[in-house]
Amino acid sequence: MNILVIAEKRNAAQRIAKILSKRNVKTIKKGRESYYEFTKGTDHYYVVPLRGHILELDYGDEFKRWNLKDLQKLVEARPRKIVKEKGIAKILRELGKKVEQVIVATDYDREGELIGVEALSILNFKGPVKRAKFSALTEEEISNAFTELVDINYALASAAEARQHIDLAWGASLTRFVSLASGRRGKDYLSVGRVQSPTLALIVEREKEIEKFVPQPYWNIIARFQKRRIFIGTHEKNPFWKKEEVNSIFEKIKGAKNGKVLEYKTKKKKISPPIPFNTTEFLSEATKLGFSAARAMRIAEDLYMGGYISYPRTDNTVYPKSLNINSILKSLEKSNFADLVDNLRKERRKYPTRGKIESKDHPPIVPTRGAKLDGERGLIYELVVRRFLATLAPDMEYEEKKAIINVEGENFISVGREILNSGWLKYYIYAKFNEVKIPELKVGEEVKVKEIKVEEKKTKPPSRYTQSSLIKEMEKLNLGTKSTRAEIIQKLFDRGYIRGNPIRPTKLGMALVETLRKSEVQVVKPDMTAKLEKDMNRIEKGEIGKEKVIEESKAMLQEVLKNLNVGAFGEKMRESMRYKIGECPDGGELIYIERKRLVVCEREDGTTFYNLPKTGHVEILERKCPVCGLPLIKVVRKGQSPEIRCLNSKCEYNIKKDVVGKCPKCGGDLVIRQSRNGKRFIGCSNYPHCDVTYPLPQKGKIIPTGETCPYCGAPLIIIRKKGKKDWKLCPNMGCDYNKRGREDEE
Repeated sequence: MNILVIAEKRNAAQRIAKILSKRNVKTIKKGRESYYEFTKGTDHYYVVPLRGHILELDYGDEFKRWNLKDLQKLVEARPRKIVKEKGIAKILRELGKKVEQVIVATDYDREGELIGVEALSILNFKGPVKRAKFSALTEEEISNAFTELVDINYALASAAEARQHIDLAWGASLTRFVSLASGRRGKDYLSVGRVQSPTLALIVEREKEIEKFVPQPYWNIIARFQKRRIFIGTHEKNPFWKKEEVNSIFEKIKGAKNGKVLEYKTKKKKISPPIPFNTTEFLSEATKLGFSAARAMRIAEDLYMGGYISYPRTDNTVYPKSLNINSILKSLEKSNFADLVDNLRKERRKYPTRGKIESKDHPPIVPTRGAKLDGERGLIYELVVRRFLATLAPDMEYEEKKAIINVEGENFISVGREILNSGWLKYYIYAKFNEVKIPELKVGEEVKVKEIKVEEKKTKPPSRYTQSSLIKEMEKLNLGTKSTRAEIIQKLFDRGYIRGNPIRPTKLGMALVETLRKSEVQVVKPDMTAKLEKDMNRIEKGEIGKEKVIEESKAMLQEVLKNLNVGAFGEKMRESMRYKIGECPDGGELIYIERKRLVVCEREDGTTFYNLPKTGHVEILERKCPVCGLPLIKVVRKGQSPEIRCLNSKCEYNIKKDVVGKCPKCGGDLVIRQSRNGKRFIGCSNYPHCDVTYPLPQKGKIIPTGETCPYCGAPLIIIRKKGKKDWKLCPNMGCDYNKRGREDEE
């Protein structure tokens, strides 16, 4: 029998073909596309890789031009499905005529099921269709999946298709309205989305809380005691909110020489290991290692495709009984973690830890085979391995010692914690436990008082979201899914709405959310999006049809659009994107106009304009330029060190900073400049009369040496990169200095 297997991506198709054929597989090329062919027993297989979705949902040509009058029609319009991978579609149709059975072997989740169903719609195949359901690209999983084929889950695909329709309608109509009303066309358009916008609103709301926060002073009384070693005690009433009370107690005890132990207790305590990794837990931990959520997910998907870890998109935090834990441990003996596995066998807990969420689609994220990987893949693989081992390890045990020490009638509490058995901490090195040692004490004995002091502190505002805490908040509010949250956060970065980690909203991001709120656009509220997410879960369970959910969402959207006023929205947006950032040195107000990357000094006798750099993120600093008194700005460009400049591009402060030496052709200054696309280079200050330019490496700090190249006369410079040796060179890349000169110096 001839069988067609449809895989989601090339790596997955190749691995499936190799496993099923026992590596006796042939690659067939068709133009820029390829597929795999092999014979197994009496069956002949064709394994075709897709590139994710090969159909794209979009509106007809009549909606290509953005027009405010078309928005209601846009919502009502039925988008069409366009074949975006025509080469793959052609292969599918050709092979579909040769086969007697089709097996869908895409990832088993909503998106994967829809991708497979889309491919089937192109095939228009009338014969038997089955589904290979697996959670890892390992020999055991793939062999079992193709032995125990199941039916296509069309309800699962329908839930994903409903999301496509809803997100397209909301995103297209609101993005067009907001962009056109704000006068932002072309590359400057403002993106609005059903999940993206309420997520941005969370970040903006947190920033506003921080800005409005008024610190409140409070005081702690701290004592330093001594018995063989110094240890700390804190007053039992800490914190104090009235200074008079603190001063009264401090005056009473400040001269004390001894304290008396009223109570001393020890207690053994345990901390259980962490729960197995689902997607949210994994991304939360990966971002703590410095990865963006989107980058961590891409690496995890790559490891999954290579057969190193199980499917990384899962809600499950409970290992299923079918998971062969012993087999995984055996495979890890061939990795860098063999010693840890050997140690774990001696102390393994009876049952692995488990979280609150148990689902049947995929197991938690676990390693599937031992490997020795390096780089970013190695770091993510190690994180998954160590988490898996930790879930099988014993509790961490420690002893808590607690003492109450009386000083002149005032009680101080001293708490110590010492590890008795590190347990799972040996395996999961990312978790920290701070030990605090205090001496053995006896009730009634006296200890020396070395010092008593009052610490004044202030309450702190709520913390900004990290990518880790934002993903957890999105899950809590039902914003997006395990498959989309990392991608949504990355979109907010890419759109220029947020920056940094912890995450701050940019002026543009704050202006957009504020204007949407003032215009009462419900898309910034998570409850509406959460309802649609619940409806899509109901579609998946077969409780409701996708068409009903799509129509309900369109009705919501039409109501939102009815209440929007173009003129009012545009005016509010323009107001939100003008900020006073200070005073001009010679009088007047400095106003930042974000949309134009422009700062203006508005005075009664006229206006002065200061253009900000056209590329990079610009932050207005509170520091003043020592030359002209205008604010300094920080410019951050990808791959380059942050640059501090004066707001006035023509200020002597900038000119002196940028000069690296004299031009060998005309004697003018050679200055570091930025091209329109953000590439830095050296150019002559006498341009256009002098056309001398030199390219520069795009990464690293540029340091002038004050020396002149003995071969061509250009100024010699040093490139300094963090963690690397300084590189001295002539910017004239073809110069002999870069070949012979450095060798002579060495």
